[in-house]
Amino acid sequence: QVQLVESGGDLVQPGDSLRLSCVASGFTFSSNAVAWFRQAPGKEREGIACLSSNNMPYYVPSVKGRFRISRDKDKDTVFLEMNSLKIEDTAVNYCAAGEVMTTRCLVARREYNYWGQGIQVTVAS
Repeated sequence: QVQLVESGGDLVQPGDSLRLSCVASGFTFSSNAVAWFRQAPGKEREGIACLSSNNMPYYVPSVKGRFRISRDKDKDTVFLEMNSLKIEDTAVNYCAAGEVMTTRCLVARREYNYWGQGIQVTVAS
C-alpha cells in the first residue's frame, strides 16, 4: 500500500521560511516525477512545483525564485523549501507522485497517481 505523509506545515509571518517534507512508504521517490500542489480556501487545487525523473524542476510563476523542490532518494523523501512567504501562500499543501518516469514534469493533477493527505501552511501577520 502506497502512502505519502507530509509534515512541516505551520503558522508563520510574511517573509518567513518553511520546509515541507513528504515521506513515502510502499513507493520509491528515486526516479519518478514528484510534485507539490496546494489548495487555498475557496480555490481549486493547483500545482506549484514538480521534479522530473532526472531532477529537472519546474515552478509556476507565483512561486518561482522563492520555492525549491528537491528529493532525497535514500530516504524516499521529497522536500519543498518555501522562502519569502506571502499571505497568499496560505493553503493546504499536498505532495504527489507519479508512476511514470519522465524527463519533463508537469504540474497537472492527471500526471500523478499517489497523493498525501495534505498539510496546512498559514501565513499571517
